[in-house]
Amino acid sequence: MDRIDRKLLNLLQQDASRTNVDLADEVGLSPSSCLRRMQRLKTSGVIDRIVAILNPAKAGRGIKALVTVELKLHGEQHMRHFLGLAAQEDAVSHVYAVTGASDVVLMLKLRDMDEFDALCSRLFTDQKNVARFFTMVVIRTAKEETALWL
Repeated sequence: MDRIDRKLLNLLQQDASRTNVDLADEVGLSPSSCLRRMQRLKTSGVIDRIVAILNPAKAGRGIKALVTVELKLHGEQHMRHFLGLAAQEDAVSHVYAVTGASDVVLMLKLRDMDEFDALCSRLFTDQKNVARFFTMVVIRTAKEETALWL
């Protein structure tokens, strides 16, 4: 990956709706050269996917919460099972297996507390492998960035 690739990727992370002609002009390439680079970045997996980033509050999911989970059993199959269950939940936007006192960290984007209550029943109360969980509700967001600046 060279300087031009990094510049293209940074531009895309700011606004992925830019046209190929606009991107080519910004980095000093012909549109055909720019398109080839973009295709290479996609094919190689550097660009994982291109998505629209929604405003959670305006999309009806204005409550954000972080949940740390401690499992009773720590084998790979137990971890994989819980991660799979959590990943299927619509309100769960991020699922991480982590080191430290907790085994899993979840980021939730919720419609309301009723949705949270139902999710807690499915993921934590009804699961025999959850020892305990702790919830932190986000009251203010200072930074929430999706870009990886290169």
